[in-house]
Amino acid sequence: MAEEVIVVEGTSTLSGEVAVSGAKNSALKLIAAALLGQGASVIHNVPLISDIEVMSEVLRRLGARVERTGHSLLVDTSEADGIEAPYELVSKMRASISALGPLIGRHGRARVAMPGGCQIGARKIDMHILGLQELGVEFKVNHGVLEASTPHGLHGAQVSLEFPSVGATENLLMASVVAKGDSIIDNAAREPEIVDLCNMLNEMGAHIEGAGSSSIEVTGVPIESMHPCEHTTVGDRIEAGTFLVGGALTGGPLTVRGIDPSFLRMALMKLRTMGCEVETGEDWIRVSRSEPIMPTDIQTLPHPGFPTDLQAQFMLLASLAQGNSVITENVFENRFMFASELLRMGADIFLDGHHAFVRGVPALQGAPVSSTDLRAGAALVLAGIVAEGETYVHAVEHIDRGYEDYVGKLQGLGASVRRERI
Repeated sequence: MAEEVIVVEGTSTLSGEVAVSGAKNSALKLIAAALLGQGASVIHNVPLISDIEVMSEVLRRLGARVERTGHSLLVDTSEADGIEAPYELVSKMRASISALGPLIGRHGRARVAMPGGCQIGARKIDMHILGLQELGVEFKVNHGVLEASTPHGLHGAQVSLEFPSVGATENLLMASVVAKGDSIIDNAAREPEIVDLCNMLNEMGAHIEGAGSSSIEVTGVPIESMHPCEHTTVGDRIEAGTFLVGGALTGGPLTVRGIDPSFLRMALMKLRTMGCEVETGEDWIRVSRSEPIMPTDIQTLPHPGFPTDLQAQFMLLASLAQGNSVITENVFENRFMFASELLRMGADIFLDGHHAFVRGVPALQGAPVSSTDLRAGAALVLAGIVAEGETYVHAVEHIDRGYEDYVGKLQGLGASVRRERI
């Protein structure tokens, strides 16, 4: 059976301008949130990626009408009477679990298959369940399906998360906005995508304060007072960071447009410490480098710390630095699988638990490699761009989950890269 791969001819220079798509991790949750609007919402700046197609299909199975026109999505939930997100969809993408909160908010009950997705760690949903229980939700698991009910209705509560989980914060938000009374989510996730979701929920009639801080306050409103809205998704900071690393690897100058630089403050700081020049404007970032890449130490943390979704890209950058770097992964336990693929290309990396010790090498060599997850796949293509010879990147379906026209955008920046069936 033919397999699609990305073929990269090495030693290209990435330079020029690239427009960033809408944030995958925001758009997915905005589509789910449309369930609370009970009508036709329009979401703009939605990326053309496979994960969005999966989430759109989840809503269709729930009875919604989902139609795409370019980068805009019409989500009409007027007749969305279903309560079950089926296994064949949830197993493809664990973000489908974000249908749980709005289903509970809309119907008072939900059936969601236990999630799948990228193999980058257990990512248990215990915090989702424990938090929702505080709001009056009761759970049981039957044959791999999580069944939620609210026999006494949803009520406000103070919920303290043991870790600032993005998914748990989102599900709690989408249930608590229609709970009776006030809720406080302590140790809430602070990612820009959380702020984007809160903005859309408020546009739909919710009352949320404190988005972007570690304590979010929600004043519940009746589900009947929630209405559809029109909303534009924020730019994708991880896509922006990926292209910026490409510019840093090859020298640039490379400009990404459509992104708020404040979303990437920590990553931009690391680019500067690694020898790059970084300029920013209201909605753009430019990177260039004329000096050797310098080593640095990185530890991933929830926002506003260094994003785990940029760890693989910066490990690649560190692998070509003049010196030794230490990368510590604090968010996902299996995210160093990428290192074994980079080793095939001549990198010098030693793993010890959640630490990666990276000794810079003068150059990488092209090799057949495989995407172990979404971000690793994107980083392997960048590795091929700076490597000597040809690189074949397999399992490109991972990349398609989160990067719109990745190959086309890289070609526009000067890369010799193509998709091919072998």
